[in-house]
This record gives sequence, structure tokens and C-alpha cells, in this order.
Amino acid sequence: MMKDEYKVFEDKMKKTLDSVAADFGAVRAGRANAAVLDRIMVNYYGTPTPIQQIASIGSPDPRSLVITPWDASAVKAIEKAIQESDLGINPANDGKCLRLLFPQLTEERRKELTKLIAKYAEGGKVAIRNIRRDAMDRFKKMEKGGEMTEDDLKIAEKDIQKLTDDMIKKVDELYTVKEKELLEV
Repeated sequence: MMKDEYKVFEDKMKKTLDSVAADFGAVRAGRANAAVLDRIMVNYYGTPTPIQQIASIGSPDPRSLVITPWDASAVKAIEKAIQESDLGINPANDGKCLRLLFPQLTEERRKELTKLIAKYAEGGKVAIRNIRRDAMDRFKKMEKGGEMTEDDLKIAEKDIQKLTDDMIKKVDELYTVKEKELLEV
């Protein structure tokens, strides 16, 4: 029974970890990476649509992306969405496709991006700790309700704390990898 309870909280923590990884993927590190376009929504016939659903994205070289819409009429909408995003890159439009040229990152921009990923990492850690708190509250209620003994409560608290520590360690590992990627380019 306790394993089912742990599983719920473990799944929530894994989703938080996935969210942090997605946030890190959206931060461009000076290289062309299609993940930076994941959060950009295009107004396609009145419906917000991810770029990946209306165009193919290729990377002909390490510093550029080529976005080729399947419907040529979507080129302007995609261009507008990219310009309005926080990506900071102006697409070159040749009528059939868009080219995104990623400039070399300046030292100042690297520091800004490092602070941004640190903020994402800290947000992920806070979310994981909140899940731990919710789990502890749930187990304490179960103990008060007679569904679990005091010894089981101590074991559950220890297990949830270990899970929390493991997940926070994974967030730190993701942060270290992304920080290294930002600083080495």
C-alpha cells in the first residue's frame, strides 16, 4: 500500500524534473537547437499551434536553423511569432522558408543565461520540496487517522526525504550540464 502512495509523489517529482529539463532546453546556448522553438506558438488560422506541427525544422550547420512550413501561407505567421517571442533572433524570410542565424553569445549574455537557468533550477527544487511537504502532510494525516503506525510514518518520511534528495541531485546535475554548455561555447 505504501508503495502506491510513494509512486504518486515520485511521478509528480519526475514531471517536475521533466519540466526543468524542458526549460533548460529552451535556453539557447549559442548553437542552433530546435528545442528553442518548442514554446513558440503560431497563430495558424486563428488557432495557437506549435511550430513543429506546421513546419519541418532543420539545422544545415551548427549556427542556423531552417524552418520550412508545409503550407507556404504560414511563413508570415511563423515569422511574426518568432519576432514576438523572447528568442532575440530575427528570422530571414525568403518566401518559402525562414532562416534563423544564431549569433555567438557575448560574455554578458552568457552570464544572463546562466542566471536564468539557475532560476529555473531553483524553481524546480522548490516544486520538488513542495511535493515532499504535501507527501509528509498526507502521511501525517494517515497516521492521525489510524491508517498507518508511527513507525510506518517515520519510514515513509525517511523514504520521501531520500526521494527528494535524489530528485534535487538530478536537478543539480541538469543545471551543471547546461551551465557547462553555456560557458564553453
